[in-house]
Amino acid sequence: MRHQELIEKMTLEEKAAFLTGKNEWASRGYAHLGIDSITFADGPSGVRRQCGEGDHLGLNPSLPATCFPSSATVADSWNEKLEEEVGEALGQEAALADVSVLLAPGLNLKRNPLCGRNFEYFSEDPYLSGKMAAAMIRGIQKVGVSACAKHFAVNSQEERRMALNVVLDERTLREMYLTGFEIAVKEGKPGAVMSSYNEVNGTYANENPFLLKQILRKEWGFEGFVVTDWGGGNDFTEGIQNGSNLQMPGCGFDSARELIRALKEGRITEQEIDERVDELLTAALTFPKHSAEEKHKLEGQKESLYQEHHRLAGRAAEESMVLLKNEENILPLKAGTRVALIGDFAFSPRYQGAGSSCVNAILVETAAEEIRKTELVLAGAERGYLRSGKVDKKRETCALKLAGEADVVLFFLGLGEQEETEGMDRKSINIPQNQLSLLHKIARVNPAVVAVLSTGSVVGTWWKKDCRAILHTGLSGETGAGAVMKILTGAVNPSGKLTESWIWSYEDTPSYPCYPAKDRTLEYREGIFTGYRYFEKNQIPVSFPFGFGLSYTTFAYRDLQVADKGISLKVKNTGTVDGSEIVQMYVALPESKVSRPEKELKGFVKLHLKAGEEKEVRIPFDDKTFRFFNERSGSWEQEEGTYQILAGSSSQDIRLTGEISLPGLQVKESGVQMTGETLAKAGEPEMLPGAKEQTDSRKQRRTLDRNDPLSDMRYARNPLARLIAGSLKKKIEKAEKKGKQPDLNTLFQYNMPFRAIAKMTEGMVDMKMVDGILLVVNGRTLQGLSKVITGFFKNRRANREYEETLERQAGEDNQKKEGET
Repeated sequence: MRHQELIEKMTLEEKAAFLTGKNEWASRGYAHLGIDSITFADGPSGVRRQCGEGDHLGLNPSLPATCFPSSATVADSWNEKLEEEVGEALGQEAALADVSVLLAPGLNLKRNPLCGRNFEYFSEDPYLSGKMAAAMIRGIQKVGVSACAKHFAVNSQEERRMALNVVLDERTLREMYLTGFEIAVKEGKPGAVMSSYNEVNGTYANENPFLLKQILRKEWGFEGFVVTDWGGGNDFTEGIQNGSNLQMPGCGFDSARELIRALKEGRITEQEIDERVDELLTAALTFPKHSAEEKHKLEGQKESLYQEHHRLAGRAAEESMVLLKNEENILPLKAGTRVALIGDFAFSPRYQGAGSSCVNAILVETAAEEIRKTELVLAGAERGYLRSGKVDKKRETCALKLAGEADVVLFFLGLGEQEETEGMDRKSINIPQNQLSLLHKIARVNPAVVAVLSTGSVVGTWWKKDCRAILHTGLSGETGAGAVMKILTGAVNPSGKLTESWIWSYEDTPSYPCYPAKDRTLEYREGIFTGYRYFEKNQIPVSFPFGFGLSYTTFAYRDLQVADKGISLKVKNTGTVDGSEIVQMYVALPESKVSRPEKELKGFVKLHLKAGEEKEVRIPFDDKTFRFFNERSGSWEQEEGTYQILAGSSSQDIRLTGEISLPGLQVKESGVQMTGETLAKAGEPEMLPGAKEQTDSRKQRRTLDRNDPLSDMRYARNPLARLIAGSLKKKIEKAEKKGKQPDLNTLFQYNMPFRAIAKMTEGMVDMKMVDGILLVVNGRTLQGLSKVITGFFKNRRANREYEETLERQAGEDNQKKEGET
C-alpha cells in the first residue's frame, strides 16, 4: 500500500468514517493527520458549486460559472482538442470555487432517445464517447483538479434508476457499455470513477466485484477511487469489500458503525478496509492541495479568465452546431436580408439541461439581442407559441402576420426544460405540437423558413418538409445565440456532425419493446445492435444518419492507403469558402462468422481546410480496431479475415474503401455470441439469462423492502403510504401539465428506494429506522412507529458518541505530537 505509515496512525473509527461523506459535498478530513477533505461539485457543462446549504439536485442557488454547451453538444464537434480546452476551463473554475473533484464527464451510452439525461452523454457510439470523455478528463486534470467519470455502468434510464436491475450479456456489456469507460480510464486516467445506482445482472454496480475489481482495477489499471452516486450506496460493507471507496453524501455514522460491526463479525477484514482507505488517501492528499494551488495562481486574473471562458464557450458552440438541411442554399443569409424572428426560444433560450448539471450561468445571450449585431434587417420579433405546449391564438396570429412581411423566417423551436431532465424520461421523441402547428402555418405564409432547433437529444423530424434549412444547436450554453447568428450569416461555416442517429419513428428504436422498464428488471435485448449498428443491420431508414452534418463548402476524398498501423488519405476543400471536415473511419468484416454490425466507427479526425486547400489525413489503428469479445473464451479476440476499411463523411456517406487481411481466430461456426440482431427484430423474445419474470404488481398489495422505490408505496398495504405515493405522483403530473420544470427533489424522492432515506438525511435516519418505516408501510403501523421513534433517539446518541470518539482520538494524537516536540 502507498500510505501504510499513515494508515497505521489511523484508528479503526477514523478509517471507517473516512470512507463515508462528511456532508452533502465533502468527504471527511483529519487535520491532525494532515488529511484534507475532498470537495465535490457537479460539472459536465459548468461548475455547479452550491453556496450555503447543499442539496443533490441543485434547487438551492450555486455560484455563478460559465455555462458551456452540454456534453452531447460538444461531442457533435468531434474535436478532442476543443473538448480538452473546455475541460481545462472547467478545471480552472472548479479550483476557483474550492472544488477538488469535478463530477464529470458523464459517458453512459445513448441507448434510447427517451432517456431524460441524454443531453449529458456524448454518443450512441462507445468509441466516440470514450475519446471525447478522455479529452475532457485530460483537460480538467491539467490544472490539478480531479475528474470523475460517471456513471459506471450501464445506466441508460432515469425512471426508477435507483431500483433497476439491468440484465445483459457479457459481449454487449464489454463492447458497447464498457468500451467508452475503458478508453476514458486508460487514456484520460481520471482520479475518480462514480458508480451507478442500478444493479448489473443482479448485483449493485457499487458493490459489483466484476466491475470494480476485475475490470476497472485489474484489467484497466485504474488507480483512483470509486465514489457512489449520491444516495446510491446499498450494502456499505459489501461496497467496501468489492472495490468502492467512498459513500456520498454524508449520512452520519450509521455506515461506519455497520462497517466496524461487520469487521467484528468476520464479514470483512481490516486489510480490505485498509486497501480502500489507501486508495482514497491518494486523492485526499493530492487533489485538495493541487486545487488550492491552482486557485492561488488564478485568483488575480479571475475576471479576465471568465471573459476568456465565455469566448471559449462561444467557439465550442460554433464548432458543435449541426446543419441538417440547406435547401437551395438558403444559408448563409446575405447582408440586408429582411428576417422575421419567431419563437419563444429566441427570447428565452434553452441552453442547458435540467437537474444536477444545471449551471448558474454568468451571461446568457439571446437571439433577439444578438441578431442586432448582424447586417440582417429585422422585420420584427414574436414569441409565437407558449413553451408549456398550450395554444395561444393571439401569439400565433401576430407571428403569422410578421412571417408574411419578411424575406426569411427564423423559427426557433425545441424541447422545454420539463422534457429533458435528470430524474425522469421523455414521454415521446416529438417536439410540442403547438410549435409544429405554428411552423406548418408559417410555411404556408412564407416558405422561406430556417428552423433553429434546441434539443439535447434526438427528436422526430417529420416536420422538416416545412423548412428550407434546419440548424441543430443542441443545448449550446450561455453563448449559443451568438454562435447561431454567426452561422446563419456565414461568419462561421458549420462543421458539427451528429453523434447519434435521428430516427423517423420511436418504434424504429431497437430498445423500444422493453424501454422504459416499469418494474425492477430492464433487459438489453438488442445486445450490441443499438444506434446505427441496428439501423444498418436491419436496413431501417433514418431521418439523419450517425456522423451526418452539412457545410457551406464541399470536400473531396482520394488516395486511401491502408497499412499495418493505420490509414492515410487526402481531403480537399473543393468549395469557395474555408471549412472543417470530419473524416470518419469505419471497419467492416463482410465474411465474418461472428454476428457483428455492418460496420463500426474505429477512428476519426477533424481538419480545417481553406478554400481549395488539400491535406493528408492519417488515422491510426489501435487495440480496439479489430477486436470483438468472445464469450466462449471469455476474452477479446481478433477474427481472421479480410477487413474493409471505410473512410467517409458520415456512416452513410462512405467515400473510399480499402482492405487489410489479418490473422486471428478461425471461427468455424456462425454466431459466436448472437445477441441483438434477431432479438431486436422479434420484439418480445424469451427473457435474457438472469432476468426474472415480472408480475403485474399493480393488481395486488405486496410487502415492500429496502430496495423498492418510494413510488411502489402505491402497492403498499398501509393506506397512508398509498396516499403519500399518490400525492408525490400528482405533484409531478401537475408540473408536467403546466409545462413547468418538475421539482427535481420530488422526482428523486419518488424514484429512490427506501434504503436511500438513510443515505440522504445527513445521519438523522439510520437503517434500523428505515426498517421501522417499512413496517409501517407494510401495515404493521404500531410496531413500525415504535421502531422509528426509539431508533431516532438511539441513532442520535450513537452519532454523538462516535463524533466524540473521533474528537477524543484527534485530541490524544495532537497531545502525543506536542509531547514528542
